[in-house]
Amino acid sequence: MPAVPTWFIWALLSAIFTGATALLAKVGLEDVDPDLATLVRTLVVAVFLPLLILITGKWSNPLLLSQRTWLFIALSGVTTGLSWICFFRALKQGEVSLVVPVDRLSLLVVAVLGFAFLGERPSIFGWLGLLLIGAGGVLFCFAE
Repeated sequence: MPAVPTWFIWALLSAIFTGATALLAKVGLEDVDPDLATLVRTLVVAVFLPLLILITGKWSNPLLLSQRTWLFIALSGVTTGLSWICFFRALKQGEVSLVVPVDRLSLLVVAVLGFAFLGERPSIFGWLGLLLIGAGGVLFCFAE
């Protein structure tokens, strides 16, 4: 049996934490405006990550990063913030079991963007899986 790639383990852990995040957020949103909840979540991340970086000895001077790196990481931060705002608003209004699968249409979006801008080429089975994910996400519109 071949060894499991390290990226797969990290991706699987990400999926587990993302699932837990959605559930915890849905419960936490019960008595709060979703935008305020997004701010609180962001502040927690802003405290947690520097501590993690310091504890693990991975700190380096971010001012030494290239302008291109800063630009794309900053743009990623903006899109992350927009994603969190939209996600928390959707969670506030909808059931977590319906919101999360639709949110995960991001899998299809990233595959198309990876194809268009990064030259990534999923296999025919990869595209078939992505189409099934897309179809499944659309079906959730009719799930209520």
